[in-house]
Amino acid sequence: MFVSDNNQNQQLGSSKERNKRWTDVDSYFSDLLIAHDPMLEEALQNNTAAGLPPQDVAPNQGKLLHLLARIQRARTILEIGTLGGYSTIWLARALPADGRLITLESDPKHAEIARVNIARAGLSDVVEVRVGQALDLLQELDAESRCFDMIFIDADKPNNPKYFEWALKLSRIGSMIIGDNVVRDGAVADADSTDPSVQGVRRFFELIASEPRVSATAIQTVGCKGYDGFAIALVTDDV
Repeated sequence: MFVSDNNQNQQLGSSKERNKRWTDVDSYFSDLLIAHDPMLEEALQNNTAAGLPPQDVAPNQGKLLHLLARIQRARTILEIGTLGGYSTIWLARALPADGRLITLESDPKHAEIARVNIARAGLSDVVEVRVGQALDLLQELDAESRCFDMIFIDADKPNNPKYFEWALKLSRIGSMIIGDNVVRDGAVADADSTDPSVQGVRRFFELIASEPRVSATAIQTVGCKGYDGFAIALVTDDV
């Protein structure tokens, strides 16, 4: 269908206005409900200064992960995809004194920045950063007979199906598995998409839907990170 330049400009304008409103609302919630935290803010600044991609969760999403971990009463957490450790800090702070978090990162530079941020937050004794390809590291965790109360999947989306399969192996009844960035600006609903990330997320959902050992849902979100969402699966039967 032909769209005039004026209509295109109007659509672009409305899109910018919509994104600004989403960001403004995120800022309102974060300013009101999340206390000023120099360590978290410094972590984001360090990530930006180091040239890391701006893929950290938003502050209100980080607080959501923190609350979910506390509601879960998690003592052990696995994070697949560390980046600069921003979400790692949110999750690790939810753990009890004897809790432990293992986070997996493929990029040595990202891992080193994350270690610095985690150390500044006083969490080096709580968090272990493992460097390497996640699928290899997950196999190592399985060989170590590891089991986690909560698993946060936030890495390369084409491998999401394999990450989910490993998450099940490393879970118990009552474990929570969370997948981030699953809406893909709405593209997840496009069965004809050739985007590997979209196809990876769709296969991830298909596996969840066909897996009788979990009960799951997914939520769409809008905000400073755009239009996206996350999935939550609860392990309800023996794995």
